[in-house]
Amino acid sequence: MLSDISFSNIVRELKENKLSEGTKTQLVYLLSGVFIAINSYLIYKEFFWGIFIPLFIVVVFFFLFAYDKVLLLIIFVTPISVYFYNPELNVGISLPADPLMFGVMLLFFLKVIFDYKYDRKVLRHPITILIIINLVWMLVATIASQMHVVSVKYFLSRLWFVIPMFFVAIMFFKKYENIKKLFWYYGIPLIIVIVYTTFRHYSTGFAERTGTWVMKPFYNDHTAYGSVMAMFIPVFAGFLLMKEYKPWVRMLAFLMLSFMLMALVLSFSRAAWLSVAIGFGAFLIIIFRIKFRWLFMAAVVFVALFYTFRFEIIDYLSKNKQDSSANFVEHVQSIANISSDASNLERINRWQSAIRMFNERPLLGHGPGTYQFLYAPYQRSKEKTIISTNFGDVGNAHSEYIGPLAESGIPGMLTFLAIAIAVIYTGMKVYKRSRIKQVRIISLTVTLGLITYLAHGLLNNFLDTEKLSVPFWGFVAVLVALDLYHKDKPMEADSQA
Repeated sequence: MLSDISFSNIVRELKENKLSEGTKTQLVYLLSGVFIAINSYLIYKEFFWGIFIPLFIVVVFFFLFAYDKVLLLIIFVTPISVYFYNPELNVGISLPADPLMFGVMLLFFLKVIFDYKYDRKVLRHPITILIIINLVWMLVATIASQMHVVSVKYFLSRLWFVIPMFFVAIMFFKKYENIKKLFWYYGIPLIIVIVYTTFRHYSTGFAERTGTWVMKPFYNDHTAYGSVMAMFIPVFAGFLLMKEYKPWVRMLAFLMLSFMLMALVLSFSRAAWLSVAIGFGAFLIIIFRIKFRWLFMAAVVFVALFYTFRFEIIDYLSKNKQDSSANFVEHVQSIANISSDASNLERINRWQSAIRMFNERPLLGHGPGTYQFLYAPYQRSKEKTIISTNFGDVGNAHSEYIGPLAESGIPGMLTFLAIAIAVIYTGMKVYKRSRIKQVRIISLTVTLGLITYLAHGLLNNFLDTEKLSVPFWGFVAVLVALDLYHKDKPMEADSQA
């Protein structure tokens, strides 16, 4: 059959953009024969990755002709991507999510350079301006870094998170129906991870200690796993209020919400539980329309009382000896244990080290991504815990705010804080001003999801991983898209997921 193929006819018909049925059949036989021959040779050479060649070709096709499908593919594979680390090259990569995002970033730059086209409304939006300022300052801090290779890799990874999931995603979200795809395309594979994790957890008797690692290799620990649940719980709760959905879709949303609530509890992540509580508090404030001045006055009173009774409060907290526990109530009580809980004390150790690093280089910081390599000498023996190391090689600063303070100086922290404030303000603006119920529900639930992460960011930082960067920047892109394109425009009821 291969001998019957006329290459000249195939080339001629390709040039004319007109393939006959016979030519299509010939192409299938040709490509199948080439693949079998190549893969047979690779298997003979004991290289077994050749079986993924067709998948690679399909992805390349999507990159060239169906850009939006690549974005959906990134969202879908992120929860099930697996991190691989090469100690010889000192390079880690999450497959397949990172290469896909890197490819989208490159195509975006090429398109902007050669087409000179990007929606200026997006570029003029306050959130976009703040993100660009944050990235520019991160570049400045990278140039001044004490570890240039580390900072360059960190800066590039931030670019390939932000470019696809914010700048490209906003264009994708110009079509309103695509907004909901972000939640479903991330949520469905997340349920697969939840089932896998819960089954492994069940095999160990749902022990609290095993609950910190059973989600591997998909999530590196229980805190990141719990943080994702906290972000998506408000969104799928909001879907239950959308009467535009068909009953079976709302039932699916209810089942997914139930799985996520179960996973949140079984994550034993106190920070995630606390972030959900803060998110629920924000929900009550919004629903009951509590004025900002009352919130401000309450905050002032709280700070004043804390400062007045700070010694008594610290003395009371130092008497809390409740460590982490499989008992829910005891585990919650351990949140305030700053006397013996190793996890809490280690966070304090990391924060103290980060502040000392900041004091040494307050403007430029030590360089993006460098904290985990440099904080060891800034530890104090009296602050170390049983999980501390002299080499300081067990992680980051455990804060989205204090970490940038050490790595990018005070401008790094302030620009991220400004992004957080602008995001919440934009979400509230869309919720209050839109007359479209769907838009109001999505803006509210997405804002609450972001509030849970920003609250969680006080105790942990995960924006250096794709697992949280994809939903975080995707949620931010949703709010900007709603603000620019959808809040004032009536739309037909969408009954599909």
